Amino acid sequence: MRSDKRLWQRCRKLVDGLDLPTPFDTGAFIARLAKDRARPIELVPVAARPHLPCGLLVTTDHADRILYPADTTPLHQRHIQLHEVAHLLCGHHETSPAAASAVEVLLPHLPPALVQRVLGRTVYTEPQEEEAELVASLILSRVATPDPEQARLRSLFGPGR
Repeated sequence: MRSDKRLWQRCRKLVDGLDLPTPFDTGAFIARLAKDRARPIELVPVAARPHLPCGLLVTTDHADRILYPADTTPLHQRHIQLHEVAHLLCGHHETSPAAASAVEVLLPHLPPALVQRVLGRTVYTEPQEEEAELVASLILSRVATPDPEQARLRSLFGPGR
């Protein structure tokens, strides 16, 4: 329980310190992050494949690539992209080993020797995946635009249960 509280505090502090565009745009946020890091971040839509992660962060010497499924909803794509960005924000890309097999399947034109790190959005029991998922969710929570009709109802009847 104590480590969960520390995780929440660390992730909340990270997200609270982010300069997020208003209105929020995932592409603009990622472009700003790339500029701040002085390193390109490329969004690469790919066809989903069974038994492979639904999102990947591929780090090479010169750029970071975020692979996400082209055949899912825009909301799901946004969450996957932010999950992979969270790996960058948390520094996971500096410590994770490359998983060349996933890259070979999803990016066959990319020579495996160029790939330094690969992080896949797979199981959430691993600490890095938990942290990335929490950061992505906190970003989405921070930028959520309230529904005007829901705000009106709350003002009339109070918050729902």
